[in-house]
Amino acid sequence: MPKTLPTLAEFLAALPADRRATMMTVHKAIRKAAPKLAPFMTSGMGSPLIGYGKYHYKYASGREGDWFLIGLAAGKSGYALHICAVAEDGYLVERNAAKLGKVKTGRSCINFKQLADLKLDVAMGLVKQAAKTGGISAVA
Repeated sequence: MPKTLPTLAEFLAALPADRRATMMTVHKAIRKAAPKLAPFMTSGMGSPLIGYGKYHYKYASGREGDWFLIGLAAGKSGYALHICAVAEDGYLVERNAAKLGKVKTGRSCINFKQLADLKLDVAMGLVKQAAKTGGISAVA
């Protein structure tokens, strides 16, 4: 039987105070940058995370599903901000990795150890862009 996901308030309350502060700061920044993207709790990266907005994807193989447009997770040793969107020139995170600060990036994921490592203003600019594009499947 699948585990029941915590509510957003329960999830945040269960975090240690310092981790909660970082998550709340980024959560509030996402809500300000993309107020139309409703937050919800989901899992998909091995633990609960906060998703914002949804998009539908479909692969050439026929496999399809729904995923979050923006995701925020508190891992064991850091944080992950997922921005699942592309522009004409590629994945938003991948194309802007050098501008995001002292972080590790993938195609759509920004991993950071502490909030000071992330250039939050740059990341929220990408969140705004993602909210306009509607997700990876909108272009890919």
